[in-house]
Amino acid sequence: MVNGEVPLVVCVSADVAVRERVVRRLDDCGTVVVCTDLAELRAMLFPAPPTEQAGQPGPVVLGDLVVDTRGHLVTWREQPLSLTRLERELLARLASPPIAVWTYERLFGSVWGGAYLGDTAILHSAVKRLRRKLRSAEGGPEVQTVRGVGYRLALPT
Repeated sequence: MVNGEVPLVVCVSADVAVRERVVRRLDDCGTVVVCTDLAELRAMLFPAPPTEQAGQPGPVVLGDLVVDTRGHLVTWREQPLSLTRLERELLARLASPPIAVWTYERLFGSVWGGAYLGDTAILHSAVKRLRRKLRSAEGGPEVQTVRGVGYRLALPT
């Protein structure tokens, strides 16, 4: 509390009656943000970059790799790779310039839209599936582990 006032109260509920009750009870507390679910709250707190908001993210191109998340297509040397939505999003982040190490925290925030809570199992599992599929692409990119930090994408030399 700052000066006896609550600056922000968030209510996340799909139930309209619950949201209305919370707003009535907290009317004098300060700003009240009401959301239907956590996805809506994340979108409010962590808005997408302007190009994504406009629905024009465009494909990520890195050498012979093209990741088009909007078009649901990934190609390596013009050959399509069969990836899930999550794998496409993960690969798009790793291939986005500048090519660098993506920390676990940044990947969680960017791909899953949530906070990193220290449990990397879901991320490791997704990377394992992505690596297996990338190995099927002859001479394809490789997801490298930077132990204790995160991942980076490497193209063949």
